[in-house]
Amino acid sequence: MKRYLLLFAVSFCFCLAGLAQSLERTVRQRLETFFGNYETLYAEIGRCGLESFELDNEKKTLKVYANAAFGYQPFTEENTSAIYRSLKQVLPGPVNYYSLQVFADGQPIENLVPNAFRRKKDKSRLYGKADYKGSPWVKNVSRPFDITQGLQNRHVAVWQSHGKFYKNDRDEWRWQRPRLFCTTEDLFTQSFVVPYLIPMLENAGAVVFTPRERDWQRHEVIVDNNTCPPGSRYLEVEDKGYRWADTGIPGFAQKYREYPDNHNPFTDGTARFIATQSKPEKAFAEWIPDIPEKGRYAVYVSYQTLPESVDDAKYLVFHNGGVSEFKVNQRMGGGTWVYLGTFEFDKGMNDYGMVVLSNESSRKGVVCADAVRFGGGMGNISRGGKVSGLPRYLEGARYSAQWAGMPYEVYSKSGGKNDYTDDINARSLMLNYLSGGSVYNPAEEGLKVPFELSLALHSDAGYREDGSLVGSLGIYTTGFNDGKLNCGISRYASRDLADMVLTGLQRDIASRFGIRWNRRGMWNRNYSETRLPAVPSMILELLSHQNFADMKLGHDPRFKFVVGRSVYKSVLKYVAEMHGTDYTVQPLPVSHFAVREGEKKNTFVLRWTATEDVLEPTARPQGYIVYTRVGYGGFDNGVYVRKPEYIVKVEPGLVYSFKVTAVNKGGESFPSEILSAYKARRSRGTVLIVNAFDKVSAPASVESPLMEGFDLQADPGLSYQSTPAFCGLQQSFDRSRMGIETAGGLGFSGDGMEGRLIAGNTFDYVFVHGKSIQRAGRYSFVSCSDETVESGSVNLEDYRMVDVVCGADDRGFSSDFRHALLRYCNAGGRLFVSGSRLKKSLVQDDFGAKVLKCKDGGTFSNLNGRDLSGANVRFSLAGRANEQIYAVPSIQCVLPVSGSYSAFVYTEGNYGTGVVYRGKDYRTFVLGFPFECIQDIAARDHVMQAVLNTLLKKR
Repeated sequence: MKRYLLLFAVSFCFCLAGLAQSLERTVRQRLETFFGNYETLYAEIGRCGLESFELDNEKKTLKVYANAAFGYQPFTEENTSAIYRSLKQVLPGPVNYYSLQVFADGQPIENLVPNAFRRKKDKSRLYGKADYKGSPWVKNVSRPFDITQGLQNRHVAVWQSHGKFYKNDRDEWRWQRPRLFCTTEDLFTQSFVVPYLIPMLENAGAVVFTPRERDWQRHEVIVDNNTCPPGSRYLEVEDKGYRWADTGIPGFAQKYREYPDNHNPFTDGTARFIATQSKPEKAFAEWIPDIPEKGRYAVYVSYQTLPESVDDAKYLVFHNGGVSEFKVNQRMGGGTWVYLGTFEFDKGMNDYGMVVLSNESSRKGVVCADAVRFGGGMGNISRGGKVSGLPRYLEGARYSAQWAGMPYEVYSKSGGKNDYTDDINARSLMLNYLSGGSVYNPAEEGLKVPFELSLALHSDAGYREDGSLVGSLGIYTTGFNDGKLNCGISRYASRDLADMVLTGLQRDIASRFGIRWNRRGMWNRNYSETRLPAVPSMILELLSHQNFADMKLGHDPRFKFVVGRSVYKSVLKYVAEMHGTDYTVQPLPVSHFAVREGEKKNTFVLRWTATEDVLEPTARPQGYIVYTRVGYGGFDNGVYVRKPEYIVKVEPGLVYSFKVTAVNKGGESFPSEILSAYKARRSRGTVLIVNAFDKVSAPASVESPLMEGFDLQADPGLSYQSTPAFCGLQQSFDRSRMGIETAGGLGFSGDGMEGRLIAGNTFDYVFVHGKSIQRAGRYSFVSCSDETVESGSVNLEDYRMVDVVCGADDRGFSSDFRHALLRYCNAGGRLFVSGSRLKKSLVQDDFGAKVLKCKDGGTFSNLNGRDLSGANVRFSLAGRANEQIYAVPSIQCVLPVSGSYSAFVYTEGNYGTGVVYRGKDYRTFVLGFPFECIQDIAARDHVMQAVLNTLLKKR
């Protein structure tokens, strides 16, 4: 009997084991099927799969480990719940009642939901008590409003990928990435970071560091107590009991034109210091540069951090727009360049162009003075016996780091043997050195600047033969330093940053452009720019520079703005989440801007309209800043107003220009277009200048089954202000050569535009028109945007003459705008219209023939910039991309109709480019080219005088 019982027990055990094995096989099969077929609409993550699982029937638990691709997707509380529900539904028998946990990227997937998107926070990846509460490194005291829910007192680092570097084994300077589609990554990413992302972060109150030179100014003037270039001057003024003295610590001196490897200019000179006092402007130092060319120059100061340094050193920057005051915390950041701002300076040495450091302070201690730098300058680091020959902003971070006084081990871990890897590492190591000793990087030695995150913006390789988008990829690193950042929090804080940035981009791009922006994965990989930083960090591979569909958007300034704003917003929200604070998104730029004459003598009234941001309910304006420029000067520090209206008193005989920004607790918007106004002495009447040229655009594209790319000669596009993004003309358009990065490959481009800032739309052409009206004599002028005419808030019939600035805008007059012009002409108006792309405006409703009294004659090439003539003057327009004015590669041919006559011709071919109508009912003067593009001032004034005489003088 016992033997039968034993046999039964053994058989039963075998059955149980077999059932368990069968159950495990079923679980494996179903898990493999689930993950093998898994797809998500949120991101393009590649093929998912099952790595392993742990089934414990006794404890009734199942742990599932998915492959890396499964972890590339964004997790939310909603989709993690859906994943668990779906898995339980496919699991067999009793297993679907077991306790289930799914792992990806080294964590349960519910832990991968960013803190900003979850109810229960993961405190291990929040800053918590690690928070900087002191004075910021730099504060603009002249800002006329306070930021309380933005990035005020926060310090962030962003950079624009690669730059030109010295390739040691080939003894040559070269780009780190290929020339494709008229650019290279080294140039292309600058056009996002410098004109968009950095200003948006700074407008939110952040102190922003970038390891590459940020100033596109080629000139550089350094004024120093040790060395001064001819014409510049360093001056010290002392007060009783307060004397300047040497610090006894090495400081900056510029002793060489070119610097060899491992030579630190911040050890070649001395620095000066003086005790502080509460009385204003009693003792100070002055740096007065001899500016080589009128323009915008970044201003950098330097000093030594001393034991008694104060946190409110007072700097005054005198520039063309007035005086801007900054407080610099000299308790941190000594021995390097400290960026204050970028300002307009006149050529030469002027007492209104300088920097002053006062010893006035609310603290008892000392202020220190060393060199002041004006402008970005040319690269001056010699490698292999030669410099790059390019402006410093085009070089890699390694060379800017040396010029900024970084230790050798920061910018050359290889000891000068490999500039490529040194440059990649230098970006993060500069950040760590600057932040060393701060609350966010307490263990490392450094300059104690409390940087708390870094973001590197790159473009990627890769292409799609079907014409689809490659899209955006995020990269972060957790497998380093035991999974901790230097302040002790989890490195998964970096994944949160990457997730928020990618989520924001996908939403914002889709909303603005009506497309489904392709979100790729989030890679947890060992990249230097995400491994080395002491703080949360990510690489944003924004798009593919090798894929034409991506680059059609990438070259569009509107896309750049959306990307910049989206990344800024994600950084804002991320920082607020890390510290548990509220945030407010800065507003969008205002619209419907107009300047009219006031009811009181010698006044102008400015009005505008706020722009709603439907995606961000906090982005409502709470006030506005009105900036003013007089003549050819610079803009002032601005005046805060609560309502969208401002009345300004003016001096007759001077041209005033204005721009407006919207502000709230989160910061300041980008500026409006610039409008100008002028009150003539003994005025004969007022001209209204209407700005209908607010276009920005990508270059002309070539698209066919066999060819694709960009034709910069047909149309180089219109950047916002200017752009360094272009390397040269595209040379290969053959789609069959897709994926080849060398000569003959699709997109391969030349180098003829490298180092040139190509002019775009400055939104300041009303001033150009207005100055010519001023010089014509005794005509006043005001101005408005075309939206105000369309809305009816500006009545054209109030003005003797209307000047419509169309520039290179090809969108055509709207129906409301055409009706307003028709009413004006029917009331006996005097109308001047100029622009190179008037076809739509002429042909819609036959508006040209019926109202403007001219018709479309097509367009003709102006690539060679031949002369135009008319009104007894000859001049030419730039037909190719250049640095002075936006290009006019083609000119509109306008032909007279009955009652009108030709007034200007293009001498090569004798094409008509100007038509005049002087009827008894009204008068028009139409030019098929942009008036503002006549670069010869005398010729431009002559043409405007002819326009005024033709339209306003009696017969």
